[in-house]
Amino acid sequence: MIDINAIRADFPILHQEVHPGKPLVFLDSAASSQKPTQVIEAMNAYYRQTHANVHRGIYALSEAATTAFEAARDKVQHFIHAAHREEIIFTTNTTGSMNLLVQTWGRANLGVGDTVILSQLEHHANLVPWQILAQEKGFTIEYIPITEQYILDLEAYQQMLNAGNVKAVSVAHVSNVLGTISPIAEIAHLAHQAGAIVIGDGAQSVPHMPVDVQALGVDFYAFSSHKMCGPTGIGVLYGKQHLLEAMPPWMGGGDMIRKVTFSGSTWNDLPYKFEAGTPAIAEGIGLGAAIDYLSNLGMNNLHTYEADLTEYAHERLIEVPGLTLYNPEPVMCGGVATFTLEGVHAHDLAQILDYEGVAVRAGHHCAMPLHRECLKVAATTRASFYLYTTRAEIDKLVEALYTAKTLLGGHSL
Repeated sequence: MIDINAIRADFPILHQEVHPGKPLVFLDSAASSQKPTQVIEAMNAYYRQTHANVHRGIYALSEAATTAFEAARDKVQHFIHAAHREEIIFTTNTTGSMNLLVQTWGRANLGVGDTVILSQLEHHANLVPWQILAQEKGFTIEYIPITEQYILDLEAYQQMLNAGNVKAVSVAHVSNVLGTISPIAEIAHLAHQAGAIVIGDGAQSVPHMPVDVQALGVDFYAFSSHKMCGPTGIGVLYGKQHLLEAMPPWMGGGDMIRKVTFSGSTWNDLPYKFEAGTPAIAEGIGLGAAIDYLSNLGMNNLHTYEADLTEYAHERLIEVPGLTLYNPEPVMCGGVATFTLEGVHAHDLAQILDYEGVAVRAGHHCAMPLHRECLKVAATTRASFYLYTTRAEIDKLVEALYTAKTLLGGHSL
């Protein structure tokens, strides 16, 4: 069970007023979650007691730092149930992971006549890198459409696979806009039958639900620390060992080499082949502390709590006159509520909500094609929830929406 009061006590940033008399109601965790004291202190301890570069120093501080940093890799491996620790590559974030993958596996394996399947739900980080490479290599990109229920059209997906020449399928496990939880295991099974590899964007899934990359059947899986109670500046790319071993490195420099001469270089073993230069050491340690925190709560407990909260949020929001909700049924939706309010621009609405202490995200949420071509709106307002969100905060959101309607009179500023 989730003890919400105990959890909120661990997050110092939540206990403040953002405007006079307006306590903070933070509903933007899908962009970046807040950090518990345990994560902050783990990073402070590194800087105060064991700061040194890792892997290279033959002295006590460096060895201590290396042990702490590599322990974080072990924690990631167990958290997502990877088969080997060498399959865990530290990157900057999900965007960094996707770009690494496109520029290594994609550059080596794609060309004219090949097809990559994405979906209409994707974040720009899973669109733009493929589009850049496609302009250079000449392969085709196709997009799984969404239905009127805001879920992926798997019949259309099967038809794309049947057309042949599909080399890769790369989809979001959970949409950062709609909250749609896609059936990644089924998507992966069908892709493998067609001879394609499967890439999962786990930025919105790993923080909120149990993830087992082996059970999902994905070949690669990417996610970010900063959305799961960890610090910014570090992310993860999981990849099956045999695929990673066959891929060329992307960045060159220290730690990713075995031998360098003036005539050429050879590469280090996994995972270091893909980790050039001094890594984000403190951030890695912070990610490890975040995994400890989430593991102690229990990801099944967290997912159950958020599912109940999401259902409650959707029920309350549809009470608001003129509000349109852009989410699938709660049972198929992660912890988000995405909406428009008739006659009010999303940015104006977010500003009024901020005056009431409610922090939400407004805009296209790095998913411009989804908004403009599928939802037929320029922008939406998104409230997103996490382990520290309460029903009372959702009530405050609804109350603030009525305030906004009164102040704006159904018209944008």
